[in-house]
Amino acid sequence: MAKCIMVQGTMSGAGKSLLCAALCRIFRQDGYRTAPFKSQNMALNSFVTRNGLEMGRAQAVQAEAAGIEPDVRMNPVLLKPSSDTGSQVIVNGTARGHMKAAEYYRYKKALVPEVLAAYRSLAAEYDIIVIEGAGSPAEINLREGDFVNMGLAEMVDAPVLLAGDIDRGGVFAQLYGTVQLLSEKERARIRGMIINKFRGDPEILRPGLDRLEEMTGIPVLGVVPWLQVDIDEEDSLAPRLLNFGGKKTPTQSGGASGAERTADDAADIAVIRLPRISNFTDFAPLEAHPRISLRYVDRRDRLGSPDLVVLPGTKSTLSDLKWLRESGLEAEILKKAAAGVPVLGICGGYQMLGERVDDPSGTEGGIRTLRGMGLLPCTTVFEPEKTLTRVSAVLSGGPLSGARAEGYEIHMGATEVRGEPFSILSGGAPEGCRNGNVSGTYLHGLFDSDEVTEKLAAWLFKRKRDAAGGTESAAEAAAGPEHSGEAENAARPERRERAETWKEYRERQYNTLAAAVREALDMEAVRHLFLI
Repeated sequence: MAKCIMVQGTMSGAGKSLLCAALCRIFRQDGYRTAPFKSQNMALNSFVTRNGLEMGRAQAVQAEAAGIEPDVRMNPVLLKPSSDTGSQVIVNGTARGHMKAAEYYRYKKALVPEVLAAYRSLAAEYDIIVIEGAGSPAEINLREGDFVNMGLAEMVDAPVLLAGDIDRGGVFAQLYGTVQLLSEKERARIRGMIINKFRGDPEILRPGLDRLEEMTGIPVLGVVPWLQVDIDEEDSLAPRLLNFGGKKTPTQSGGASGAERTADDAADIAVIRLPRISNFTDFAPLEAHPRISLRYVDRRDRLGSPDLVVLPGTKSTLSDLKWLRESGLEAEILKKAAAGVPVLGICGGYQMLGERVDDPSGTEGGIRTLRGMGLLPCTTVFEPEKTLTRVSAVLSGGPLSGARAEGYEIHMGATEVRGEPFSILSGGAPEGCRNGNVSGTYLHGLFDSDEVTEKLAAWLFKRKRDAAGGTESAAEAAAGPEHSGEAENAARPERRERAETWKEYRERQYNTLAAAVREALDMEAVRHLFLI
């Protein structure tokens, strides 16, 4: 059976996911077959495996860092919040329905055998399992029946590293308070503490670290700096979603690492920040592109004059469509579309762009039917069974015509289309809808295709230049020749240090992350936890 190590945090957002991704890459670099594991994840960013099962995005990212294919066993329980008090419950990749928090709390004890079966199956195939906790182990009101933090650590006999977030302040209180709220047996499982997201000279912390070790009896195994890495996040509170101005916001995990740019020297893409936005990682390749300035918009007065408006995915299409209407953003988007501004909807955003959205079975709960935005000739009816599939497609018509893409679909609705398709799937079936300057698609991961992203960037940039009088700017000249034909003949974005694909760029980010964490942590002490 595999050795294991578990990273827990003093709170949500302490950086557990990123640290686990770093350890997955480090152990892979050291020659160990490594897999991530998180028994229960709560997130709206999810991923579809090759066999059509749904799992948390964070574990898919960690699997990529480990150099292996994402597997639903890495995240056997996924909760996708559909309201402030309820979530869709997904077990082993398949939805088991919506539950209120109290109902799930009673139900979750029955999931322990399935969680352990998934873990043991992975452990039989790998050398090391890197386990991520959830929230904080000091949530003592949730301790009974826990299989996510210390409860799981006890079940699989995992040594624990406890990470605190110094960027939020009070890191010593975070770590000490968490340790003190645990039972003596639980405290004994914490074999090391980590200070995460530090900016400055670590030696300044030394007196505090010595005192913390003295008070807790637990060593501090490292101070991890604030890292400039571009790696997918899963949390809807991710710092990148606070980027309302289009400039690059430096974050430890996520957000493009390139220099700041303004709408004057790049195409301006406005992504509507829906209340229950999901799979915003779809836009990571656009954020990192040198000819694109991507920002999130949550108010009508922030929409401005974008070169492209994007309606993203959402876990609650009907309630978010209602919010879009009440906020005044729908009216602003309709004005932009009428003026010829391109509009793209993805998944739930695609459904909103149609003529009507119906939920006769109450699949989403609450609202049963709403008039759509009327920009696409299609209607959507929600069905109890979720569509989960990986697809390959060729985009059809418009400026992106002929570009090849691979992606995945995650949606509850079936959409009837009475117009041109957005793409043609590999089996020949039409997908999505186009109507002039408005397009909609169910394809998540669309922009992971270099061909799609390069064609989009070149087209938007050319439209922007032509609207400004047709003169080539210095930024355009630096970005290279116009992109036309196959993506392999196009110049690669300058966000990279060398010519590289999006996949190569992501690999570089994982290696950068691993190098920084390897240097910051006492890896000899970490390895000693495994006796390896």
